[in-house]
Amino acid sequence: MQQSRFGFSEVSKRTPESPISYFMQQAVENQDIISLAAGLVDTGSLPVQEISSALNDILGDPTKAREALQYGTTQGHLPLREKIAKHLASLDKSSTTFSPKDIVVTTGSQQLLYILSEVLIDEGDIVITEAPSYFVYQAVLAGRGAEVVSIPMDEEGMQIHALEERLKQIEAAGNLPRIKIIYTVDYYQNPSGRTLSLARRKELMALMNRWSNRLRAVIVEDAAYRELRFDGPDIPSLKSMDPENKFVVYAGTFSKPCSPGLKSGYALMPTELVRPILIIKANHDFGSSNLTQHTVDRLLENGDYQKHVLELQEVYGKKSRVMLEALESNFAAYPEVTWTKPTGGMFVWLKLPEHISTGLQSEFLKAAMSEGVLYVPGIFAYRGAGPLPDSEMRITYGDASVDRIREGIHRLKKAYLRVKDTKPAPARTASSPKPALV
Repeated sequence: MQQSRFGFSEVSKRTPESPISYFMQQAVENQDIISLAAGLVDTGSLPVQEISSALNDILGDPTKAREALQYGTTQGHLPLREKIAKHLASLDKSSTTFSPKDIVVTTGSQQLLYILSEVLIDEGDIVITEAPSYFVYQAVLAGRGAEVVSIPMDEEGMQIHALEERLKQIEAAGNLPRIKIIYTVDYYQNPSGRTLSLARRKELMALMNRWSNRLRAVIVEDAAYRELRFDGPDIPSLKSMDPENKFVVYAGTFSKPCSPGLKSGYALMPTELVRPILIIKANHDFGSSNLTQHTVDRLLENGDYQKHVLELQEVYGKKSRVMLEALESNFAAYPEVTWTKPTGGMFVWLKLPEHISTGLQSEFLKAAMSEGVLYVPGIFAYRGAGPLPDSEMRITYGDASVDRIREGIHRLKKAYLRVKDTKPAPARTASSPKPALV
């Protein structure tokens, strides 16, 4: 941060700028660049007519219109919370019932993550995340001054045995009370596209029960991409495995499966968290947009939301197949290049040989931009001590057309061929200065 006459807070000074802002700026300023970076939803599939119809229904009735245009409650529109509870039960195909009293409507799930950090995290507290993990949440944790402990992933998601080993180490050091959150994006993860398997979910919940007398942390289940499943098994949520509502905060959203412009999210949480969450949320906004909540309520009531989700699953399924086919056709001759194969969501995690950096100052990024393609450097998805993985990247098929997906992957291959024989770059560590996003 540049020197200023203003006295900025420590939170402000600790919070890093989002790397996505740089890549979005590049894409806007140069229309010839193919962006596989920003996680935008498919623009052509946005439910324009459905939302227009819902708004007409609300605003065409003076009584409904005045209710929607007035202030609502901090916790959220009760009919919407009731529908969310039923919707979650239907997603889990379970007899489990969720109470609307334990649901808070938020301005996107990102607000929930931020407010929860304000409620639970003091400077020096520990948050356990997957490695890699959602980089925007990493920035939230940096601002709070949290210590991040990263747990490795494989194709089944977070490695629970590794998590338990770290818990034992932290306990031996006398720091178990500092652990406040175990954070997982457990469906089609941003950034890796991986999903926490059913077996791992059961292991995680068994671990929480074993440690319940010593560990006071909450699991944050970030399920932002859950409804975008286009292949593979329909796996129940961690929340459905928490029958006493003790361990899991389920963070959901209507942004990815419906419209980001609605900025509407929600959380289902242990009862004792509801009041402190509402106290802090009241300081933010006194409640999320009432008109938006009524709009989402209408979409759920008339079935347009459910129909739209089915359409999106087809759209992303097709785009995912196009991207995976393009990766195979372009990189089949280079087995040292690997990638994930998601069964839902919007992201693929691409890994180059370890000696090739994909970071902001890397020769590979320069080559990619010269070829006219953008990605998100994987190093932003890691925090912690020691050398950080620096040869990975997140690419997305969310908003790019199938033709631009194919061409974008071809351009990535051309960039790879330009640098694949370069000498190894020095290892980046958590203490290494990050380049300015300019």
